[in-house]
Amino acid sequence: MRDLIDKYSQHVYHVAYSVLRSDQEAQDAAQEAFIQMYKSLPDYRSEGFKTWLTRIAFHKAIDAKRRLGRRSGEDLGGEEKIINLPGRDEDVLARLVREERQKKLRERIDQLPAQHRDIITAYYLSEKNYEQIADDAQVAVKTVESRLYRARQWIRNHWKEDEWRE
Repeated sequence: MRDLIDKYSQHVYHVAYSVLRSDQEAQDAAQEAFIQMYKSLPDYRSEGFKTWLTRIAFHKAIDAKRRLGRRSGEDLGGEEKIINLPGRDEDVLARLVREERQKKLRERIDQLPAQHRDIITAYYLSEKNYEQIADDAQVAVKTVESRLYRARQWIRNHWKEDEWRE
C-alpha cells in the first residue's frame, strides 16, 4: 500500500488540484482518494490502475468542490453573495465550455457505428467496468475488451486527432 501511495501521490494530488485550485483542499481530496482506493481494491478489475485511481481522485475532488460550494453559499449573507457573483463568472464560463465540449463529443459518438457507439458509451460515459458491460451485453469479458479495442482503433483511424483530444 505504501508503495502505491509513494508512486501515485503526486499524480493524485495534481488531479485533485486541477479541480480544486487549493493546496489544502487538494491534499485532503488526495488523502480521501487513497482511502477510497484502499476500500475499493477488492472490487478492482482489469482496467488500467492509474486510470482507475485517477477516476477516484477526480470524483473525490468534485465531491470536495461541491461541499465547498455549499459551505460558502451557507456562510455568505445577502450583500456578500452579490459581491461574490462576478467571481463565479469563471465557473459559469468553465461549465458552459465543458457542456459545449460534451455536446460535441456526444454528437461525434452518435455518429459512430452502433457496435462501437454502445461500448464507448457504456465504458466512458456510463463509467461501467468490463464486467458490468459483459453482464449487460451477455458476453465474455474478453469480448468486451476486444470490442473496446476495436472501437478505439476506429476512432483513431476516422477522427482527426484534434477532434477526439478535446
